[in-house]
Amino acid sequence: MNSAPAKPKLPFSWQGMLTALMYAFMYVPILVLGFYSFNDSRFSSTWGGFSLRWYDSLFNDGRILSALGDSLKVALIAVGLSAILGTMMAVGLAKYSFPGKGLYLGISYLPLIVPDIAVAVATLVFLASVSVPLSLWTIIAAHIVFCLAYIAVVVSTRLAGLNPSLEEAALDLGANPFQAFMKVLLPELTPAILSGCLLAFVLSMDDLLISSFTAGGGANTLPMEIFSRVRTGVKPDINALSVLLILFSGALAFLSEYIRFKSAQRQLGQ
Repeated sequence: MNSAPAKPKLPFSWQGMLTALMYAFMYVPILVLGFYSFNDSRFSSTWGGFSLRWYDSLFNDGRILSALGDSLKVALIAVGLSAILGTMMAVGLAKYSFPGKGLYLGISYLPLIVPDIAVAVATLVFLASVSVPLSLWTIIAAHIVFCLAYIAVVVSTRLAGLNPSLEEAALDLGANPFQAFMKVLLPELTPAILSGCLLAFVLSMDDLLISSFTAGGGANTLPMEIFSRVRTGVKPDINALSVLLILFSGALAFLSEYIRFKSAQRQLGQ
């Protein structure tokens, strides 16, 4: 009995077409943005020739540089403190049991799932209720809240894959708990801490809502400065700034993933 002839295979599938359309929807606007950042015209909608004038203008813009300095200060301080607190929190939750541990664990990770607008409003209401004047330091305190959660999650994931006998062996050999942590556990957690810090740094640099609600007079982060300018229309210098921010964020994300990958490889090789 003759079997039915096989249907010819198409060179593409609907899944591949859908994937291509999704990638085009996400990345074509970024390519257009990058293209128009080299536009010599003052108007983003018309092409006036290739030029680097807007990149040159960007690096000579005092307000942009000042806002960048504020953003870097907020991100570096918030991430630095969050790295210490997040690591301690992850280690404490992994190694110790105490009353209310489950409740504390749930509350600690709430900033990961609660919308930014809710965190921003709650933080502003709290600061107003305790009569804390808004300033750059209130932005830093608000950023620590969500940076802490992201770093703790990454470190907790690394802790779950570690062999607990490593620290126990150090204790059996005469090390005290602090020495065992510093010389055995901390080196193993360092890649995860660095990866979490890079992720939290990018999120802090890109935050607009929480910074806007908790900023006082004179505090102006880079996303706040960009938002104040695009309300009246997108200028070519903002296109150039956006391209630089995308490249910077992408480089940090790649570095974070590379650190995580090398750490996982080393763990598999042990």
